[in-house]
Amino acid sequence: MADVVDNELEMEEDTQKGRYLTFSLGQEIYGIEISYVTEIIGIQAITKIPELPEYVKGIINLRGKIIPVIDVRLRFRKEPRDYNDRTCIIVIEIKNISVGLIVDSVAEVLRIPDSEIVDPPQLNKGCNRYIKSIGKVGNEVKLILDCEKLMSEEELDDLNEVV
Repeated sequence: MADVVDNELEMEEDTQKGRYLTFSLGQEIYGIEISYVTEIIGIQAITKIPELPEYVKGIINLRGKIIPVIDVRLRFRKEPRDYNDRTCIIVIEIKNISVGLIVDSVAEVLRIPDSEIVDPPQLNKGCNRYIKSIGKVGNEVKLILDCEKLMSEEELDDLNEVV
C-alpha cells in the first residue's frame, strides 16, 4: 500500500517537473514552478493591515482561510498599477504558508526542458536575487522566480503572525 502511495506521489511530481506558470508584469514574462501554485483567483477585496511593508497589500479571506497578499510589482520596485479585470492573485505555498501574489495577468502553463534553462547573468546581486533561472522558449525568455526568496524568513514569520 505504501509503495502505491509513493508511486503516485512520484508520478505527480514527474508531471509537474519542468512545468511553469507564466505571468506578466508589464512587458516582462515571469514563470514560477507549478509545484508551488495552489490556485489562481481573480482580484478581490483586500483588507489592509497597518505597519506592513508597502508591497504587502493586506489579507484576503479565501474560503475561510486568511491569506496575506503581496503585490509582486511593488516587491520588484516597479511602478504601481491600478488593478483591472486581468489582474490575478496566484496563491502559492512557501514553507507551509499560503501567500497570494498579485500579478498583472496570468499567461499559461509551459513545459520548459532542463536543457533550455540557464542561470541568470551575475550583473547585480540585488536586482536578480528573486530570479532563479532563465527559461528559453523559442525566441523569448522567461524569468523563472525563486519562490523561496520572494520573502525572507523574517518576512514570512511576520506574515505568519498576522494570519
